[in-house]
Amino acid sequence: MRSSACIINDLWDVKYDQQVERTANRPLACGSLNTNQAIGLLAGLLSGSLACLLQLDTTTIALGVTAIIPTILYPLAKRYTYWPQVVLGATLNYGAIMGYAAVSNSFSPEAILPLYLSTIFWTMIYDTIYAHQDKEDDIKIGVKSTALRFGDQTKPWLTAFSVGMISNLTIAGIVTNQTWPFFLAVAATSCHLGWQIATLQINSRKNCWKKFNSNQWIGAFILSGLFFGTLLKE
Repeated sequence: MRSSACIINDLWDVKYDQQVERTANRPLACGSLNTNQAIGLLAGLLSGSLACLLQLDTTTIALGVTAIIPTILYPLAKRYTYWPQVVLGATLNYGAIMGYAAVSNSFSPEAILPLYLSTIFWTMIYDTIYAHQDKEDDIKIGVKSTALRFGDQTKPWLTAFSVGMISNLTIAGIVTNQTWPFFLAVAATSCHLGWQIATLQINSRKNCWKKFNSNQWIGAFILSGLFFGTLLKE
C-alpha cells in the first residue's frame, strides 16, 4: 500500500516534481516512466493489497477499503494548506488502526486512538524535517508545508510533537499492558528525538536528510520493545 501511495503521489505531483531539484529525477518527472505504465503498476499493487486484505476479518477489510480515500487525497493537501504533514500522518499510519484491529479482533478506541495519534505526531516530526530540504523550491512553485509554516520556530514545534508522540505511546502501552521492554523503547525514542531536535540544522539539506533517515532507529526501538515485551508476557 505504501508503494501504491507513492505512485498516486507522483501521478498528482509530476509537474511539481519536475521543478524541484530533489525530485526531478523521479521516474514520472524525468520521463523514464509514462502515465499509463504508472497506472498499470498501481493497479497491480492495489490488486495485491486487496488480495491480502480479503484474508482478514470484516472490520479490518472495511478499514482497509476506506484507507484508499486519504491516500488519493493527500497529494492535494500541500496545494491548499500549510499542514499537509497532518494529512500524511493520518494517511500513512492508518495501518496502525488496521493492524490492531486485525490482531486483537476488536476495535478498542482507548488503545487505538493513542497509538494512532503517536504515529501521526511521529510523521509530523520526520516529514517537517524532510520538507525543509525543499522549502526554497516549494516557495517558488507555490507548494505549502509545515516547514514553511514554522520557519525558524521549527524546533519548538518539533519538541511539542515529540511530547505528543511520547505521551500517546506511553498511554497506548499502559492501556495494552505492555511490559518494561516497551517502555524502555519509548524512553530510547524520547532520547533519540531530543538528539534529532538539538542537532537539527534546518537550512542544511544534508543535515535534514540525515535526521530524517535516522528515524529508522525509532522504528527499530519500538519494534524491539514490542517483540521482547511480548516474549516476557508469554
